[in-house]
Amino acid sequence: MRRAVVRSGFSWRWLMYVVLLLAVGFFLTPVYMMIVTALKEPAAIGLDTAWALPPAWNWASFGEAWTSFLPKLKNSLVLTVTASAASALLGSLNGYVFAKWPFPGAKIVFAFILFGMFIPYQAILIPLFQFIRAIGLYGSIWGLVLVHTVYGLPITTLIFRNYYVEIPDALIESSELEGAGFFAIYRHVVFPLSLPGFVVVIIWQFTQIWNEFLFAVTLSNPASQPITVALAQLAGGEAVKWNLPMAGALLAALPTLLVYVIFGRYFVRGLLAGSVKG
Repeated sequence: MRRAVVRSGFSWRWLMYVVLLLAVGFFLTPVYMMIVTALKEPAAIGLDTAWALPPAWNWASFGEAWTSFLPKLKNSLVLTVTASAASALLGSLNGYVFAKWPFPGAKIVFAFILFGMFIPYQAILIPLFQFIRAIGLYGSIWGLVLVHTVYGLPITTLIFRNYYVEIPDALIESSELEGAGFFAIYRHVVFPLSLPGFVVVIIWQFTQIWNEFLFAVTLSNPASQPITVALAQLAGGEAVKWNLPMAGALLAALPTLLVYVIFGRYFVRGLLAGSVKG
């Protein structure tokens, strides 16, 4: 009887592996199409040959896409790193306040902050454009940094608030008895415990900001445009050389892919850290 149960469990496990492999193949199909299209000559790209391997490997499309991306790459790195770090730090302070320093009306303020997550970019684009221009940041990379920092505060505040709820109140109270104030407790007690939360919000913000297009194309000028605008320009014109946009899309996706590959396990661990309470 026991042997039959073991065999049954073994067969079901193999069936699960087969289903998972089929699912992986299904979801990787667009990646396969991107790779084979990027490696084809423009003349070899067509509906009848879409699934076929390239007759000759054309690596020149990656070099051409990289040359087009290079001037915009620095802008994307400055924008993504700066805005991710700023929104993570400010969200950490906000979460610290809402979790450990309640004040009258804190729940209402917290609800209004979370409401910002549900405001679509298109709904505030015109007033945002006017505001950025009024403060003299239109067309600069720092205007985009400000926009993404503010737009990232709702989600970073929520993640950190849920994470800090799990820190024992006794730890905060004992620090107060030792004479530590608001910022001293944050710097010496809360911040050192915040690494999982920072990993989550930085990965999240890095991905969102790196892939964002609407603000990038409307609030910047050619000198400050990030890589997503350069990717859209690769597909411009009347006759599109589809190998270039596909090669560009693969190159543009590499940074976020590497971030998830390297820090993915920490992302899941940190995301679950605040899922018990709050």
